[in-house]
Amino acid sequence: MYGQETDDTYSTAGFGNPVRRGERPALIIVDLTNGFTDPAYPSGADLSDVVKATSTLIESGPAPVIFTTIAYTPAELDTVTWLHKAPGMRAMREGTPAVEIDPRLPRSPGDILITKKGASAFFGTTLAATLTALRCDTVLVCGATTSGCVRATAVDAVQSGFSVLVPRECVGDRATGPHDANLFDIQAKYGDVISLADACDYLAGAHA
Repeated sequence: MYGQETDDTYSTAGFGNPVRRGERPALIIVDLTNGFTDPAYPSGADLSDVVKATSTLIESGPAPVIFTTIAYTPAELDTVTWLHKAPGMRAMREGTPAVEIDPRLPRSPGDILITKKGASAFFGTTLAATLTALRCDTVLVCGATTSGCVRATAVDAVQSGFSVLVPRECVGDRATGPHDANLFDIQAKYGDVISLADACDYLAGAHA
């Protein structure tokens, strides 16, 4: 994406090797809530293609599925520091449609929902413990936004000992530049950015 010189620089520095794919993957669907997938919200964008691709991935295999949402209580709207930097996130209030999972996504009663307050799905949540209890060794990170909560989740996932795969069709952002830059960064340092077809094949094989 940034040219051969950049690719060579990262390769020489020892970045970009493929991750080890485990035998027990799980899907982490980061913040594909109405507040992010509906452009009517200040924090939203039209992520219809991302929702469609993620739905295909969810339906491709029996891997555990963990959804996340960001939701704030009225008190937190005045105490969470992040909301001073990103006031558009104040629309994510508990009990409102903004924090509900996009209804176009397939969900089953056995799927897990984690409510978070920050960018990473791991920060201040039970996600790492849940993945450990499920004996998962690899996570496929989908959702929104690529430059925010997806990247933060990918970084914390690998720091927590999980191999990370990011299906490129299953993540989205408000603008192309941040999206592309963060996919480059994830591929170089934290996980493998793969195609939806590759992700579906991997899930099918892991649970064959």
